[in-house]
Amino acid sequence: MDTDKIDALINRVGELVITQAMLGQVGAELAEIAAGSEVERLQEGLEQLERNTRDLQEDVMRVRMLPISFVFNRFPRLVHDVSGKLGKKVELIIKGEQTEIDKTVMEKIGDPMVHLIRNSLDHGLEMPEERVAAGKSETGRVELDAYHQGGFIIIDITDDGRGLNTEKIYQKALDNGLITADQQLSDSEINELIFKPGFSTADAVSDLSGRGVGMDVVRRNIESLGGHVQVKSEPGHGSTFSVSLPLTLAILDGQLIRVEEQTYIVPLISIVETILADKNAMSPIAGEHKLLHFRDEYIPLINLRSLFKLPQLEEQADNSLIAIVENGGQKVGLVVDELYGQQQVVIKSLEVNFKRLEGFAGATILGDGSVALILDIAGLMKRGLDFETAKAAQKRNEIFHNEQGHNPRGVVA
Repeated sequence: MDTDKIDALINRVGELVITQAMLGQVGAELAEIAAGSEVERLQEGLEQLERNTRDLQEDVMRVRMLPISFVFNRFPRLVHDVSGKLGKKVELIIKGEQTEIDKTVMEKIGDPMVHLIRNSLDHGLEMPEERVAAGKSETGRVELDAYHQGGFIIIDITDDGRGLNTEKIYQKALDNGLITADQQLSDSEINELIFKPGFSTADAVSDLSGRGVGMDVVRRNIESLGGHVQVKSEPGHGSTFSVSLPLTLAILDGQLIRVEEQTYIVPLISIVETILADKNAMSPIAGEHKLLHFRDEYIPLINLRSLFKLPQLEEQADNSLIAIVENGGQKVGLVVDELYGQQQVVIKSLEVNFKRLEGFAGATILGDGSVALILDIAGLMKRGLDFETAKAAQKRNEIFHNEQGHNPRGVVA
């Protein structure tokens, strides 16, 4: 079926969802000021309408879902060609190929997946003689697995190779000026450096690797779809790259927040925790910025009132409501005025209807007819987190971990 026709149908259902939310709100307000059998019947009808609307929405969304085998089917040939070029023996195992994903997401995930597979073959798996010397089978193993988890699809790319060499990654990052010698980094933080622009551990440039272009683009493309990628590695036993993606780009599960008189939506996938922080837990640094001491680490704070140039509160409260969010392995705290409920919203493109705004992923229409902007966490970090604040947070973490008796890499005991 033509994608444009499906998109038009989804848009109509989205408008129906908004209309249903408006009617639901009117029904709730009417129930507060009136009573009687007619009002009860109205509420029952609205509840039935809500159930039918949600079922219709799910059915229509299912129309544009396709099995991820359409992406996975290209990889046996890719693995065969690349392994032959590298002189390696590789067994590819595919699981979960019938797991369904939105057609739009599928079209955009192909290239990042190709790069992750090639990365496992080139950097992860050893040569046959090296594997035999390490007590392994001379045939390396790469496994692709797709499965649903909550409202997301998880794609794991696992190899049984040598794992990430943290010493080599650290030294390369140091040589390239991506980090400084005084930075204290754990092994997991060092592994995250492979996603930095211009980073490569290849000793020579080839048609497969060494150009310093790839993993940063992979992460950027995945995050542009509202997803994220993580890496776990065990030296000598292999690595796993986990890609988490929303099932669809048309509907979003979000947390409604209030800043001044405006309502905004934070994607639930980005929220780590929401807390009421005592002002003693917040440490002021240069300028108006502050750091939050949260679970053995210092997190930079972004005051949304300041960022959006809204009036500041005259009196500072003893406690601040903070939504801790994460993107690309980095946490920040968003200072908000109030938290509302969680809600599934229909995403409207700002770029199509207005223009692109950094820090905003789109907009939606709420049940009362008002427009709420959907926050883009990566864009907010770029706008609201300056270099000095990030550096101050890192320095505080180094001091804190040193005091706790930790000895991260880069610190002489």
